Amino acid sequence: MMLLLVSGWKTMSDFEPLDFKKEGIVLDYKTAGVDIEAGNKFVEDLKKKVPNLGGFGGMFKVPVGYKEPVLVSGTDGVGTKIDIAQAANDYTTIGIDLVAMCVNDIITCGAKPLYFLDYISTKKLDGDIADIMVGILKGCEIAEMDLLGGETAEHPQYQMKIDLAGFCTGIVEQKDIIDGRSIKPSDRVIGLASSGLHSNGYSIVNYLARRLKLNYCNYPELLTPTTIYAPVVKNLLRDGIDIYGMAHITGGGIPENLPRCLPKGLKVNIDWNSWTVPDIFLEIQRQGNMDMDEMKRVFNLGIGYCVVLPANRVEYAMDIITNDGIECWEIGEVYA
Repeated sequence: MMLLLVSGWKTMSDFEPLDFKKEGIVLDYKTAGVDIEAGNKFVEDLKKKVPNLGGFGGMFKVPVGYKEPVLVSGTDGVGTKIDIAQAANDYTTIGIDLVAMCVNDIITCGAKPLYFLDYISTKKLDGDIADIMVGILKGCEIAEMDLLGGETAEHPQYQMKIDLAGFCTGIVEQKDIIDGRSIKPSDRVIGLASSGLHSNGYSIVNYLARRLKLNYCNYPELLTPTTIYAPVVKNLLRDGIDIYGMAHITGGGIPENLPRCLPKGLKVNIDWNSWTVPDIFLEIQRQGNMDMDEMKRVFNLGIGYCVVLPANRVEYAMDIITNDGIECWEIGEVYA
């Protein structure tokens, strides 16, 4: 209340009502920029793809068979990759990215994905949102989890056309949690191939594009969706691979993400020549004249996920990963 007494501050009652009739305006939500009818139609169309939508809260029955179940949750977005989608007017894959960025985090502790929720903020509900939702559904299908619900908010005064956030939950038996504590010197690191930039480093890409006046449409690989590693991790665990630690390689690259799964006092010697860096990263480095050390700190450089395991399980694990259609390499060794 004290703020209202400060000189210059006014309350709503201090203003004369606007005479919209003189302007021929009937003030409603649509006039303010939000079309309720269009929003309702969007939801009804979406229900054709997600039949259980519409309640105030999503419900999920905890799977049976767990003695000490632990729920694992994560939330993330797609960063400035959304700017690329907007510039290219292609939103067909960004929903997969949203799912991937969330689910790839929670599976690092051995969790099985259960369900996903999304938040989409947009200036206007249109077909672009439908394209995003199709991608989210596809991502959930790949990760073998349910789309439990979400929120699509129409913000007509919003400066960004669209922004996204996702949230997912998984489950793991307490005794099966993978937390890195079993990692020891001489254990090896397998690097799983990324599909490209995934959803990190796009602030540099956008900066280069502005400075060099690049046409995003000439670089369709910039919108290649992030690989979802949940199926291959499930297969590794199903086949009895002793996984001691895992890392999702996002912003910060291998140098900042791989140490997050290591016990205190241990490090990894990475052989940076054990795999071939994809051309898209080399092109970014060339156009930006970037130092390779900085590239390593920003981009995944072709490695989207890492698995730490005993040396005698590397060959078997790599066979499983390869059979799942993902390239992989032994890229490092743990040392004290």
